[in-house]
Amino acid sequence: MKPPPSDFAPNPSRGKFTLHNGPTYRASAEGDMRTGMWVLDRHCNGMGFMHGGMTCAFADSALAWAVWTVTGRMSVTLKLTLEFMDIVPEGTWLEAHPEVTAVDGDIVHVTARLLKEDGHIAARADAVFRSLRRRTT
Repeated sequence: MKPPPSDFAPNPSRGKFTLHNGPTYRASAEGDMRTGMWVLDRHCNGMGFMHGGMTCAFADSALAWAVWTVTGRMSVTLKLTLEFMDIVPEGTWLEAHPEVTAVDGDIVHVTARLLKEDGHIAARADAVFRSLRRRTT
């Protein structure tokens, strides 16, 4: 596997699901919310391109990172929709370019374009998250 672009660093794992489906990378510049990954064999369907379920999992993680970056709070996904626009072959570098579009109390709206290294849009994701508050007891 090739290293990520120089402006990305490994994303620390947050559990077994992420360990199995990673690795993913985060942009290292302050305020840059991009997440990236190399599409590996285990991420692909029988036709040799990225499985739709893996695309959803990658988008969900990238969008949650954007919510964390903006709010400083963990969150859960309430709604996630994806529009698939192009196939993503094995060996492709894929980046999520998220944007938080609204924060209304605990509800956060976020969108992202998933871009291939050639600049083509592979998918577009839109989501609604609920940010979590720590319980005090």
